[in-house]
Parts: sequence; C-alpha cells; structure tokens
Amino acid sequence: MSSRPHPSLTDEQVYNLIARFQEDGDAEAQAILVAHYRDLVETLAFKFAHGSEPYEDLVQVGMIGLIASLKRFDSDYGRSFESFAVPTIVGEIKRHIRDKTWSVHVPRRIKELGPRIKAAVEELTTQLQRSPRVQEIAEYLGVSEEEVLETMEMGRSYNAVSVDSPIEAANDGSQITLLDLVGTEDGGYEQIDRKMLLDKIFAVLTEREQEILRLTFFENLSQKQVGDQLGISQMHVSRLQRRALAKLRQAIRMEPSEVIG
Repeated sequence: MSSRPHPSLTDEQVYNLIARFQEDGDAEAQAILVAHYRDLVETLAFKFAHGSEPYEDLVQVGMIGLIASLKRFDSDYGRSFESFAVPTIVGEIKRHIRDKTWSVHVPRRIKELGPRIKAAVEELTTQLQRSPRVQEIAEYLGVSEEEVLETMEMGRSYNAVSVDSPIEAANDGSQITLLDLVGTEDGGYEQIDRKMLLDKIFAVLTEREQEILRLTFFENLSQKQVGDQLGISQMHVSRLQRRALAKLRQAIRMEPSEVIG
C-alpha cells in the first residue's frame, strides 16, 4: 500500500473544497480531496485485495466511490464526510467483485436486476434514512416482490466453488466466508462490516479515541454532537478522530502479530 504524503486539511477546508467541487466541478478541489482521502481508499481496497481481483483495480474502483461520495455529500445531515463516504466506497468495491465473479449460469434478467436493486437500496437508504423493505424496493423499481427476492437469493450463488469456503477466522473463533463479505444487502450490514475490521485493530487506540470512532461511525453522530456528549470541543474531536484513523491505517498495514504485540 502507498505511504505517499497527502495534504493535511481541516474539516472546514474539506467542506469548502467539497462545496467548490459540487458547484462547478472544480478540478483543483477534486484533485486536493482525492489526494487527501487516497489513504482511506487504499486502506479499504486492501481489505478486499485477497481474492482474484488486483489491488490496483480495487483502488481505482474505490476512487469511483469516493468521487460519488463527494458529489452526493450533504453536510446538513450532520454526519462527517468519512462516515458518509466509507459505505459508498466499500459498496463500489463489493459491486465490482460481485460483477467479476459470476461462475454459474444465471438468467440475464437476474444479472440485470441485481445492479438495479443495489442502486435502489442505496438511493432508498439515503431517502428513508434506514434500510428499505423488499416491498419498497419492488415499488421503486416497478417489479414484483418475488422478483426482488429471487434476485437477492440468486445473488448468493455467483461463486459455485468457494462461496461457503472459510477464508478468515473471526475474533470468537467462528469462520468468515466469502458470502459474509459480498452477500446481499441487509439492515445494518455496513456497520457490521466495519466493526469486523476495526475490532481486530482497536487495541492500538486509547479509550477516548475508540469512543469517538464508535459515536461517529457506528452511531452517526456529528463531531459537534460527539463533543457535547464527551464534554470537549468539536476541534478536539476532529483532531482525535484524525489521529485515531491514522493509527488504524498504520495498524492495518502491520502483521496481526505486530498489532497484538
């Protein structure tokens, strides 16, 4: 993974650059933001770069998710950009892996409906601020609930050889399979996915840093809300959050034994 330096930006600078980019497609603002968040994209891509897809391809796909996040982000939601962008970036990477790994015969209508369902889930989640129900997805796409359910179920069969093969052991000793990583959307899936990753390396953080990331990324509180809850300033929250994320990125690059030690 790259360790190239990137510009150090405050949250206010990030939001100003995003506003410039959204208003007129400012290329300079986009370049600065891409450089600033490259480490985040590379960290997420590295997590999935253990299969047949090259790491560099996953980074490029993750960048597409980053640009999409920059276009869609609205600071009025009260969420930090990072907590908004991570699910989109990871979703793009998962979609790329899914589309590249069909190995059994699947009807064309299922293949075509699958990506539409994914897009509908993302759009409805943004609109409803919760995971949509099957009925809502079906109505949004103008298809039957049976077609939605069939497509979701068929999506589990895209890899006939190793979809149930264990590829990793979780902290409690249970097995993690490919299906756990790229299966169909489920309520709260992105939060669980991030928690599985962070649980392994949270030991490198202080209790305060862990609490800030938990409130920001898993409870979706704004930095101001986190500061109010912890009795510290928003600027202090921002500084601690950036330091914690830097620690996590470094820990991900290390061997598991180095992190535990």
